[in-house]
Amino acid sequence: MNRVLPTLALVLLALFVFSTSFFTVDQRQYAVVFQFSEAVRVIKTPGINFKVPLLQEVRYFDKRILTIDEETPARIQTIEKMNVKVDSFIKWKIVDVEKYYKAVGVDQRKAVERLRNTVNNMLRDEFGKRTVQDVISGKRDEVMDTVRKVADSDAARIGVQVIDVRIKRVELEDATLNSVYERMQSERKAVANQMRAEGSAEAEKIKADADRQREVTLANAYNKAQQIKGDGDAKAAAIYGEAYGRNPEFYAFYKSMDAYKQSFAKKSDVMVVDPSSEFFKYMKNPKAK
Repeated sequence: MNRVLPTLALVLLALFVFSTSFFTVDQRQYAVVFQFSEAVRVIKTPGINFKVPLLQEVRYFDKRILTIDEETPARIQTIEKMNVKVDSFIKWKIVDVEKYYKAVGVDQRKAVERLRNTVNNMLRDEFGKRTVQDVISGKRDEVMDTVRKVADSDAARIGVQVIDVRIKRVELEDATLNSVYERMQSERKAVANQMRAEGSAEAEKIKADADRQREVTLANAYNKAQQIKGDGDAKAAAIYGEAYGRNPEFYAFYKSMDAYKQSFAKKSDVMVVDPSSEFFKYMKNPKAK
């Protein structure tokens, strides 16, 4: 019995040493083997590995893509001195576990805090160069691409890669919102006034063109009428000339009758003429020659 107990103790000790000599690393992790608080080995591939029992310990680091989701939106000012609330998130992962451990140790909160500060500072810088309209829709992709590149460059110093930085939403503060509404109203009024002015100018242009066309049409019509009248007068003169050539006396009689008609067209017409004048020749004697 006395021999069995020491043997059992040795077996248990051997089992304990054996069980603590091996550890498993899966595909989601990096493993760092420490001896007396110093990193002596980094394991990046999954599998079963050996360590010295009691002297060495293993700590694991996540190699998956992690997310930093801001709990409280950052208060940022745009180039117009308008305050907005920006809610963003960061996608990141450890790519160099040795550099990561030397920079932040085993406390992941230090890496998270550094990435958060870098991104928020970059957002303030980029928003401070742009208007509310730019950061809400116009140039948001451009802003986020710039922020991601700068944040990734800084994160590389601690063995981290920033995969993506995105804005979930941008909210306007009440004072900023009222200012934006007033500016939108002012801009819409300016556009409306411009359109009215352009419409009035176009109307005046159309009216002037119509007046010009009217004058041209009237002038052309007058010229045409004068041409027709001239042609008629010429034909009438030709007819009169032909009639005079055939019967001068009849022509003289006809012209006198026309003169009488024109002279006495109205009852109120008064003529002061010598009754014995040549004008009343046919009134005294229709057969006069």
